[in-house]
Amino acid sequence: MKYTIDKQEKYTLVRLHEEKLDSHVAPQLKSEMVTLHAEGVNNIILDLSEVKYTDSSGLSALLVGNRILHEDEGIFVLACLSDHTLKLIKISQLDSVLTILKTVEESIDAVFMHEIEKDMKKD
Repeated sequence: MKYTIDKQEKYTLVRLHEEKLDSHVAPQLKSEMVTLHAEGVNNIILDLSEVKYTDSSGLSALLVGNRILHEDEGIFVLACLSDHTLKLIKISQLDSVLTILKTVEESIDAVFMHEIEKDMKKD
């Protein structure tokens, strides 16, 4: 699996450099997200701008990322989805479960808003 990781203070940006998010890539993506979470990362933005095709195992990897981060009150944001991937998510009715935004910049804003809301709940 080809990808880059950009760790920031409040979030980690994972850019997937693959055309397909399928059964060849999904297990590695799952394990990478689990590893990042184990290292203390609570907010992940997954940039899928290069992904043109996603299958059910790819969706499964996305759901794993979403679940592990939400368990620790983190946020998992999908950015820059192809029409195909977005359509698959909507057909699967996962658009109400996953956080999907058009750009990485919007995703970064969403992470900061999430952190502010989380801090306000503590007070």
